[in-house]
Amino acid sequence: MSGAGSRRVSALAVCAVLQGRSYARALDDAGHARLSRERQALASELAQGALRWQHRHSEILRHLMDRPRPASQLNALLSVGLFQLSRTRIPAHAAVHACVAVAKELLSPAVARLVNAVLRRYLRERSRLEAAADRRLESRFSHPGWMIQRFQAGWPGHWESILRAGNRKPPLWLRVNRARLDPHAYRLRLLNAAAWSCGRPQGLPDGLRIDPPMPVSRLPGFSEGVVSVQDAGAQLAVPLLGARPGMRVLDACAAPGGKTAQLLETCPGMMELVALDSDAGRLDRLKENLDRLGLGANVCLGDALRPREWWDGQPFDRILVDAPCSATGVIRRHPDIKHLRRSADIPRFARLQSRLLISLWPLLKPGGRLLYSVCSVLPDETVGVIEGFLRENVALAREVRRSDRSSEAWTLPLSSHGYQVLPGSRCADGHFNALLEKTAGTKA
Repeated sequence: MSGAGSRRVSALAVCAVLQGRSYARALDDAGHARLSRERQALASELAQGALRWQHRHSEILRHLMDRPRPASQLNALLSVGLFQLSRTRIPAHAAVHACVAVAKELLSPAVARLVNAVLRRYLRERSRLEAAADRRLESRFSHPGWMIQRFQAGWPGHWESILRAGNRKPPLWLRVNRARLDPHAYRLRLLNAAAWSCGRPQGLPDGLRIDPPMPVSRLPGFSEGVVSVQDAGAQLAVPLLGARPGMRVLDACAAPGGKTAQLLETCPGMMELVALDSDAGRLDRLKENLDRLGLGANVCLGDALRPREWWDGQPFDRILVDAPCSATGVIRRHPDIKHLRRSADIPRFARLQSRLLISLWPLLKPGGRLLYSVCSVLPDETVGVIEGFLRENVALAREVRRSDRSSEAWTLPLSSHGYQVLPGSRCADGHFNALLEKTAGTKA
């Protein structure tokens, strides 16, 4: 396919996401796999960029068109065009020409003429149009209004930085399998392999940051299990859990297995690690990841809300609850979240998260510890869930605040509960962790 092919795939994917489809499914259905590797990278960059800035583009198009058509192929194609003209180094004539060619093929010659006129008018009036978009919060920060309001309410001193972080392209974070290779040695191996920028941050002993990111296929040692992709915020959870040799550990909601692998790499002497998930397809990905890393776990298909269906009755020393959430901490990696999430989803997630804690708590030994972990920055899903659980289990549970240099270097000091990493903090995704201990003497 030509350059127009990349724009066609990206526009179709953007349109499908705006209509409610997941990004991965939308990209597949748009024909991404039929592109060359180079064209695939371009199509992905354009689709993600258009989704990232869609709210801003919609406001600009409102000034450029009499009747903008939200969630249409035309709107999606124009958004792809605006992203190229405003935030890439693609020559303007090439961007406009490719979008016009796609409009002619995908829609009609008349629509192609409209696309040409709209994009060229944007180039002529860019300063005025961008200034107009800055007047509204939703288009200035390119996030849905309900999300902006929740960030303002939850983080009155940080909401603008959270929104700006959500619009930045993320770096590539790696976790080195120190059982295979020392992180410092791997960093030298990377630097020797090519002129890649590779940082080893303080407080993250196995982490490396690659910026700009690269395809994992180009990472030395990836296929041999020397290194895994895992954001810095996510890497902070496992050290807090404090798993030790001889312990029985449950990783609930384990797929696709990033924290499962980290547990096995950093504590190889565990008696047993049960990796649980209710999605068979995601468990297959977990198994593939463990096989690549040369690691083994007791992989179990089951619903964490129904322990009787899979639990053998033997209590756990440690439980990791990596709960489903709004994923508002990882928007920079998944800009489709802006378009797929709704305000009404947040209380539903909070109820599910509370139910998971209630269901899994009886599986914990007296004196055992449970780590609650979500990639959210919304208080309803973080401190709110922990406060509710502790209030209902005041005689059975207490929160543990560990003196952990890794977490202290990355997280905000919270007056209430847990450890919160905000999006963009030291180039990390947003992440929340809280550690709970079952009171000794409580029945398992």
